[in-house]
Amino acid sequence: MNEPRYDVIAIGNAIVDVMAPCADELIEELQLNRGGMTLVDAERAKALYDAMGPAREISGGSAANTLAGLAALGAQCAFIGQVANDQLGEVFAHDIRALGIDFDTPARAEEPPTARCLIFVTPDGQRTMNTFLGASQFLPAATLNEEAIGGASILYLEGYLWDPEEPRAAMRRAIEAAHAAGRKVAFTLSDVFVIERYGDDFRALIRDGLIDILFANHLELAALTGEQGIEAGIAALQGQVPTLVVTCSADGAVAVSQGEQARVAAEPIDDLVDTTGAGDLFAAGFLFGHARGEPLERCLRRGAIAAAEVISHYGARPEADLQALMAEKLG
Repeated sequence: MNEPRYDVIAIGNAIVDVMAPCADELIEELQLNRGGMTLVDAERAKALYDAMGPAREISGGSAANTLAGLAALGAQCAFIGQVANDQLGEVFAHDIRALGIDFDTPARAEEPPTARCLIFVTPDGQRTMNTFLGASQFLPAATLNEEAIGGASILYLEGYLWDPEEPRAAMRRAIEAAHAAGRKVAFTLSDVFVIERYGDDFRALIRDGLIDILFANHLELAALTGEQGIEAGIAALQGQVPTLVVTCSADGAVAVSQGEQARVAAEPIDDLVDTTGAGDLFAAGFLFGHARGEPLERCLRRGAIAAAEVISHYGARPEADLQALMAEKLG
């Protein structure tokens, strides 16, 4: 097998996050799904934007955020995702390339516009996300760079993007390309609502041995397996996924790989500001270690450290020097 060009290549939603702090009462007034992610149409997106206070616009998208963390750690990465030929599309492309991440998916000329996620952050740091998927729903398999996919150690797929038909077909093709090249496929379940809609698809991918690394939080694990306890959920997937990583919010994380199990506590922080991107950055830290063959517990520690950094400030991408932080915490 050829030496990989990339540590990780990811397929995900190309989204610009629009974030604003808000009072708890506004969540109720707007009848939002507190702490969750809801898909909205263009009309609802405009209404929610009009109801927001002063906001910050930051390029986001779950898989793109994970790559931002990986790039900050020194990994070589590439991103596949669909933007429109508009201002937010230019913002997204500029931001991801500025991080040193390769991004060459051609912009789409037609409507709809580039995706955006309207994020309301309550005083307790919880984020309530309302996503207009826009152009990101129209990623065709024909735009995949299969040579690049085959040249990455790990193909990382965002569960959110399984919802629209065109990207779903593209991801299936990407899985085939990665495995044909002898590479690993990592998948993040993203949200309980995605599992409610496509759980049978995900269970089939797992059963057919197409997922090498699976990321889930404790709620997603329960939704996928039907088991409420974490140990029972892990046992239900035993032998089906070579590496399973489960995050448990303030209770840390657990991973099982080839019969070995490791646990870590959540990394302590001074102040919880915004939980946006916690899972994305956890995946970044874990994948960075995994791509380098590090022990399971050390991969989890990297994930916990990266997640703690991102929830200490607004936004889903790291602001501190992650390499220095890892050196300080891990030695």
